Amino acid sequence: MNDHEQQQPAPRRGKVLEALARAERKVFTRPTPKSAKAQVKFLLTRVKGSTQALAERLGVSRRTVERYRAGKLTTPQKRLQAALVEETESEWQPQVRAQAREQAATSSGMMVDVTAYFGFTGKGSSDDGRERQITTAISPTYAKQILELQEAGATEEELHPIVAKAITESYFTEWGTRAAGLRADFTHVQSIEFRF
Repeated sequence: MNDHEQQQPAPRRGKVLEALARAERKVFTRPTPKSAKAQVKFLLTRVKGSTQALAERLGVSRRTVERYRAGKLTTPQKRLQAALVEETESEWQPQVRAQAREQAATSSGMMVDVTAYFGFTGKGSSDDGRERQITTAISPTYAKQILELQEAGATEEELHPIVAKAITESYFTEWGTRAAGLRADFTHVQSIEFRF
């Protein structure tokens, strides 16, 4: 088996983290590089030309990176293709992404569309927990907390409580005007999308 075929499995991110990454991609003003060669060349600029550093990021050998840079290899296996796309998009247009994140954290907040199971605790009675489809705004305060946790490398499980709290405030308690003391938790996320 050659070094091109000896690839590590791709890491899986949770639905909330994936949704945040998709929201960032939607603010790009130029398309990302599409071919493996172009992606490798772009990523090499981000690691100051170090094929070894890029190989470690992608989970492949240095020789594999060199072959893609030279155009000797053109069609990566699925795992490497996914890693190239993810790494390229995570480095693409950092200033555009930073501006969108800053605006969400300071003034505009974010929108969230989520389908998940919501369970409740609070004073008095409330609806029983059930699956709900919710579209609501998230305040800049919660957007800032979510984005800071994402940047700090938070796990999916660490993000769920703050996203649930943001949805509770805007959707269930209507910014504190009703259902005082209500707390909603969400699990079994079917789908989630964020918009800056």
